[in-house]
Amino acid sequence: MSYVVGVDAGGTGSRALAVDLEGFRLGRGASGGANPNSHPYDVAAARIAEAIALAIRDLDPADCKACVVGMAGSSKLSDPAVSKVFHDTWRELGLGCEVRVITDQEAAFASMTAEPSGTILVAGTGSIASRIENHRAARIVGGIGWLLGDEGSAYWMGREAVRTVLKLLETHVPTGELAKAVLTEALGTTVGNHQKLWSQLITAANAEQPIRLARFAPFVSAAHVAGDPVATDIVTRTADVLAAMVADTRAGDDDRSPVVMIGSVAGPESPVGVLLRERLGDLPIYFSTEGATGAVWLAAVDVLGPSAPRPSELVRG
Repeated sequence: MSYVVGVDAGGTGSRALAVDLEGFRLGRGASGGANPNSHPYDVAAARIAEAIALAIRDLDPADCKACVVGMAGSSKLSDPAVSKVFHDTWRELGLGCEVRVITDQEAAFASMTAEPSGTILVAGTGSIASRIENHRAARIVGGIGWLLGDEGSAYWMGREAVRTVLKLLETHVPTGELAKAVLTEALGTTVGNHQKLWSQLITAANAEQPIRLARFAPFVSAAHVAGDPVATDIVTRTADVLAAMVADTRAGDDDRSPVVMIGSVAGPESPVGVLLRERLGDLPIYFSTEGATGAVWLAAVDVLGPSAPRPSELVRG
């Protein structure tokens, strides 16, 4: 039986999906994180291979006609030495095809729509937006990491929360919901002289990896819901930043192509996500939770062309 495989390889987990050429599900597999920016190359490659092997455990590897891996950190494979580690590992699977690597954004976009063009916005710990043209990322906005950017991300929201509380502590001990949550998380207390708390908060924030500031983002959302104006300001500015990133990927004012979002900050129930959708008006908006279905559909497109059926949750009987 001919079939195709798609993989969503992220920083914390990898998921593989095998479907036949009519879109019926044949198998699933999962393994650990496989982003080559955060895991050793051989470990990342082996985890993707494990997810694929589990998805096709009841199938003949030689019958696989196409395999697409949507990978976070895929740019690492532009280094021939790194690429060799991955492809040598995957070759041991005995697939009847070469493995094609795409970005996790391309896979996430295709997971929600068969449209060839549009926008994918990732707003989680980091942030990036891409213009998709003919199923490929054509232009990127953001995605330069916490040191140089990541505006509108959970990291950015958390940093803004700490900075705002520090500013308030310059003159008094703040009593707002956000300030209390930040001080309790960072210091375990909200009691003390404002200058002492100011110094302690700076020390605590600098004692950990900068990306750990992302853990304060949920406090911003919760304090916004409670009506804290300081948190509401951060939520509003975050939505503005993300809306501008989306706007920078659009083809023009009359562009009605879909916008696909992924990540906790832009989520359906997130205050930022709700406000962001208001900013984007009546554009078709979808929220993706994983890219394996997009990757496997793009694998089917490699074999059958753009008329390839969308993957189904139905299992071949």
